[in-house]
Amino acid sequence: MSVLPVPFITLAAPHRFDTVIENSEFLAFAERADSPPQALAQLAALRARYPQATHHCWAYRMGGAYRFNDDGEPGGTAGAPILKAIEGQGVDHVMVVVVRFYGGVKLGTGGLVRAYGGTAAECLRTAEKLEVRPRQILEVKVPFEHLSSLYHLLGQFDIAKGEEEYTATGIRLQVEVYPEDAPIFATALRDATRGSAVLDGLEDA
Repeated sequence: MSVLPVPFITLAAPHRFDTVIENSEFLAFAERADSPPQALAQLAALRARYPQATHHCWAYRMGGAYRFNDDGEPGGTAGAPILKAIEGQGVDHVMVVVVRFYGGVKLGTGGLVRAYGGTAAECLRTAEKLEVRPRQILEVKVPFEHLSSLYHLLGQFDIAKGEEEYTATGIRLQVEVYPEDAPIFATALRDATRGSAVLDGLEDA
């Protein structure tokens, strides 16, 4: 039995927050990322955009997967505070990069932690959020005589419909339904087709 994906809060759009601390410029960039390669591509783009920056420190979290990097700052003073900011703001599937231009004043360990963590947290706090509700994929098989019932049900539920495949006796198609709606849809489909419909994928629920 596989585990269904759960809803999560992420960013609706890329967001930026800038601040100056003791003459150092800190530019925080936050963006949704659904895979490590996507997150690292965002980092590469910022390195190319700001090649003269002193540091490009970053962290990402995607469910149980996370990574962070101090990029030359003292260990634990940049990447980890950025990750903590991501967790503290309750967002997921997010990459945050904090670009620093050194201003000549050393901040010390505590100062760096506050600077990187605080800049990342403010960037995420002011960003527009989006709730993502993953759907469960089911396969529906319905005899021709019950097609109208199936289409009626698809209109009643918030269901994303895939391509239809016609068979000798009916139609086969994939649908994407919110997990909490799947049992209700299954019952409604059974009743509407007098038990002749076949629904595969509910064993994952």
